[in-house]
Amino acid sequence: MENVSFSYGKAPTLSKVNLHVDRGDFVGIVGPNGSAKTTLLKLMVGLLKPDEGSIKLFGQSIDDFRDYQRIGYISQNVREFNIMFPATVEEVVGAEINARRSIFSRTKEEDKDRIYEVLQRVEMIDYKKQKVGSLSGGQKQRIFIARALINNPEILFMDEPLVGVDLDSQNKFYSLLDRLKEDYNITIVMVSHDIGVISEKVNRLFCLSNGRVYDHDLTKDIHGANILEDLYGKNVRLLFHKH
Repeated sequence: MENVSFSYGKAPTLSKVNLHVDRGDFVGIVGPNGSAKTTLLKLMVGLLKPDEGSIKLFGQSIDDFRDYQRIGYISQNVREFNIMFPATVEEVVGAEINARRSIFSRTKEEDKDRIYEVLQRVEMIDYKKQKVGSLSGGQKQRIFIARALINNPEILFMDEPLVGVDLDSQNKFYSLLDRLKEDYNITIVMVSHDIGVISEKVNRLFCLSNGRVYDHDLTKDIHGANILEDLYGKNVRLLFHKH
């Protein structure tokens, strides 16, 4: 992003944002409620258009970009998945292949092999015939990651995927992301409400406050309290819970 500004009305939502994501990064996006974290993510994947400035994906203007199989995107809307919908795990994951049928020329047998491959990757192959509505929150998130991985994306965007997910499932989720990065070098950009946890997992942190984005390289010595002051002001106290 270069000098990107965006607003839903007269007041600016984001102002003069400059940032970049490098191949192999694990980027966390954090900020107070209403700080436009989801808006930033939607701009990055082309779901919203900036009022000013330019956005590029893989070096190409987002206005001309069409190679969307290189991107995986998990929105907040997946949390609203209808638990009564009678779809199995493999049907939900396979729906992403059908959505891109015009791009691919796989046979049905090749489709099934690919579905089972990504389910194996997220350790959900044993649930392939189970109804999605019967799964736990953490298991559902793995299924939606599998669906996002079906076309071998190079970058995975996720909008608060761990809301409502228990602590054990969160730990398994981060372990899965670690494996994806290590085994497949997938770049990850993830919106999170939990700055304490996400700052220990990522190498880059984009902090949103008052329409601005602060880019922190966590491979360098940056004190967490200073990041919190940027976001929430000086009247904050940083607590570390080492479980």
